Amino acid sequence: MISPPKSLFLRSISLQFLSKPFHFSTTTSRITRLTKQECIHHLKACKSIEELKQIQSQVFRVGLHQNPDALNKLMVFCTDPSLGNLRYAERIFNFIEDPSLFVCNVMIKAFVKNGCFRRAILLFDQLRVEGLWPDNFTYPFVCKAIGCLKEVLVGEKVHGFAVKCGIEFDCYVCNSLMDMYAELGYVENLKKVFDEMPQRDVVSWNVLISGYVRCSQFEDAINVFRRMQQESGAKPNEATVVSTLSACTALKNLELGKEIHYYVVNELGFTIIISNALLDMYSKCGCLSTARQIFDAMPIKNVICWTSMVSGYVNIGQLDEARDLFERSPVRDIVLWTAVINGYVQFNRVDEAITLFREMQIEWIKPDKFTVVALLTGCAQLGALEHGKWIHGYIDENRITVDAVVGTALIDMYAKCGCIDKSLEIFHGLREKDTASWTSIICGLAMNGHSSKALDLFTEMKQAGFRPDDITFIGVFSACSHGGLVEEGRTYFNSMRKTYQIEPKLEHYGCLIDLLGRAGQLDEAEELIENIPKESDEIVVPLYSALLSACRIYGNVDMGERVARRLVEIEHSDSGTHTLLANIYASTDRWEDVTKVRRKMKALGIKKAPGCSSIEVNGNVHEFLVGDASHPRMKEVYSMLDSITKPLSGLEEIEMEQANPVAEIS
Repeated sequence: MISPPKSLFLRSISLQFLSKPFHFSTTTSRITRLTKQECIHHLKACKSIEELKQIQSQVFRVGLHQNPDALNKLMVFCTDPSLGNLRYAERIFNFIEDPSLFVCNVMIKAFVKNGCFRRAILLFDQLRVEGLWPDNFTYPFVCKAIGCLKEVLVGEKVHGFAVKCGIEFDCYVCNSLMDMYAELGYVENLKKVFDEMPQRDVVSWNVLISGYVRCSQFEDAINVFRRMQQESGAKPNEATVVSTLSACTALKNLELGKEIHYYVVNELGFTIIISNALLDMYSKCGCLSTARQIFDAMPIKNVICWTSMVSGYVNIGQLDEARDLFERSPVRDIVLWTAVINGYVQFNRVDEAITLFREMQIEWIKPDKFTVVALLTGCAQLGALEHGKWIHGYIDENRITVDAVVGTALIDMYAKCGCIDKSLEIFHGLREKDTASWTSIICGLAMNGHSSKALDLFTEMKQAGFRPDDITFIGVFSACSHGGLVEEGRTYFNSMRKTYQIEPKLEHYGCLIDLLGRAGQLDEAEELIENIPKESDEIVVPLYSALLSACRIYGNVDMGERVARRLVEIEHSDSGTHTLLANIYASTDRWEDVTKVRRKMKALGIKKAPGCSSIEVNGNVHEFLVGDASHPRMKEVYSMLDSITKPLSGLEEIEMEQANPVAEIS
């Protein structure tokens, strides 16, 4: 029996449409009343929501508003993403007296497709209250909703309910559960479901492979692919190939990638998705000629393949070739624009990156946060403060959200440009902080000499529940080094392994060597280098170089000679080693030894790498190399240099005296 509110709702719908003439877009004749068969027929042929509402009035008129067939057709149309209306579907669903499992499944699917994940799960829970048992069409969309919401406990509960219902071994249900666990990052559960399946289809293998790839377990993904070839009668399809190629790309496993390429050529055949995956794999593995062959052979190219090819050229520094392809691309999305901008930034061509960014604005392409982060990174590398301020202004004017990612880039840019107060202002203004944003401000403070403040923030970071990573500790050691805090540095270094299970890398050892070297603890620094676990001697070259620099500061000639000999044995062609040793001799007035070192450098053909500096003037970055006079305004540079140095050296007074001897006599 229909409750009063339901009957009122149905009557209001009926009156709303029965009071109007009933027309269909396919005919001009007036239809006063339809039979049951005609209602069902018109529901099947319905083309718009307006037409559906007209048919619905006739459905009520002939008493089919609770008819299963009519309701099924009505709900399928209303939940259609291109023609229907989910809100209207939900209103109708709420007034169905006894919704069937089919109708409930249709609603769950519609909720998930429209991103209403919690409502899908609530409806799933309601099924049991109504005495309906989910089937293998229910679980895929419920599992999808759980994965998107990252609701682990709910996922395990639904898995348990599937076991209780006796359909845990249904292939369709198992595949959905596996996909859910992959989305949740629960690799062990994913593997367990797969291993317990009595029967597996190609989708099962694909879900396991793609699940491992999503969880960054690329070796396991490749092992499953091999196992599929050996144990399964199912042949790898497009999805298998694309997921496995992703693993090959991550591991730079060119051998397997070529094997899959051979399989595609001889058995599977090319699709645009497979071609994109192969192109991306060869491009990222450095085989650009093969990638280009695949690219040129593609009859249809989408923006993804253009982006992969452009990114391939960017990664090896062929920016002109990348730009040429970019200009030829018929469709350019934000990802492609950002790839080229990022390439210019990566190779210190920030001016061109800014110019391209302005072109992007002219073409009304709205940048995302990754575009502005790439530009801010370039400004940070060059210390281009004016450019950085302009991009910050653009972010504010265009209301680009300053989240943790954008905030971190701004903090880093201002810190590297010397505006540490601005970095602190941005950091404290962030609504949400992550490990990267804490690390950025700690490193920025250390870089700008604010050691105590950097270490205070490190303590705050831990108290706020954030776990420091290996980069955070580089900032901490830098702060200790600038502040001469040797004991604190040792304590933090030991805590990396003991407290945070972070294995120190070469950079961390380098920071500690620098700290000990600045404090004059040269013997301890040398002993530390000797005890570092190393696969080859080459990896300790930067550490010995840091120690050699400390030997120069403290005039420790004996250790300097010993360290220099070791460095020459490992890497004899490095100019820095010989230059530092010569400087150590010079600091103790051993000029004959200085001459010997320089003669040796000449005999070995070793030349000192020229120094480089850059300066930003009116938004343009100018770069200078030692001995390079190619700058177009070099005369003005030397003239200004003379005007600065003469007063400092007293030459100006001498020249004035020489120019006016009469004044001196008088």
